[in-house]
Amino acid sequence: MTLWIRYERQGAEGFGILDGDVITVHSGDMFRGAQSTGETVALADVRVLPPVKPGKIVALWNNYDMMREKMNGERPAEPLWFIKTNNSVIGTGAAIERPASYDGKVVYEGELGIVIGKRCKNVPEAEALDYVFGYTCVNDVTAIEILKRDGTFDQWTRCKSFDTFGPLGPVVATGLDPMKLTVKTILNGQERQNYPVSDMLRTPAKLISEISHDVTLEPGDVIACGTNVGVGTMKDPSNTVEIVIEGIGTLSNTFNN
Repeated sequence: MTLWIRYERQGAEGFGILDGDVITVHSGDMFRGAQSTGETVALADVRVLPPVKPGKIVALWNNYDMMREKMNGERPAEPLWFIKTNNSVIGTGAAIERPASYDGKVVYEGELGIVIGKRCKNVPEAEALDYVFGYTCVNDVTAIEILKRDGTFDQWTRCKSFDTFGPLGPVVATGLDPMKLTVKTILNGQERQNYPVSDMLRTPAKLISEISHDVTLEPGDVIACGTNVGVGTMKDPSNTVEIVIEGIGTLSNTFNN
């Protein structure tokens, strides 16, 4: 397993492999044969950035069985997805900001993110995992009262794409079996979500294949696999929300209500 991290140090962006508290600096393209420079920097001496710069985040709705049962929903015949725009992306440690145009409830959604490693179009399911670079943590923050506020149009993209509403990180982990992972969400020190990825209705391979028949996926794009039971509102005046996936780490952000 390898942990890839992006960072800012002395005003310059860089990336490398994280081992404990030390980053081995790399040059080139993270997705296309990055090379070690031989330099190392301490994690404490950098500001951690989002681990990738996605051109788009394709996010899933109704992709977990327990959540489907709770909502009395049917198993979807095809992947139900929306786009979360890349202006929403922030890294661990950054603040989630309330939009100036919205004063309603703001919801956390802990999710597994699939990071695409090479151009992916019309890919068969049997080959889909060959296009995965790695996995990361996602918090699909949502201005939930906007979603169905207009009776003529469900506002999926708007309610989920405000600036800072797309925390990713802290790293991209390669070499993991996603079906053995567990997603936890901890809000203000209390566990709110704890669910196995194996409860997914569509496996990562199936998701990648089906989505690639709809839109071309590019290196750095992220598929947010959807969330499960335990979604809730960040109600306190000041909130710390952590998405924890063993093997990837902890994505931690604050939100001032």
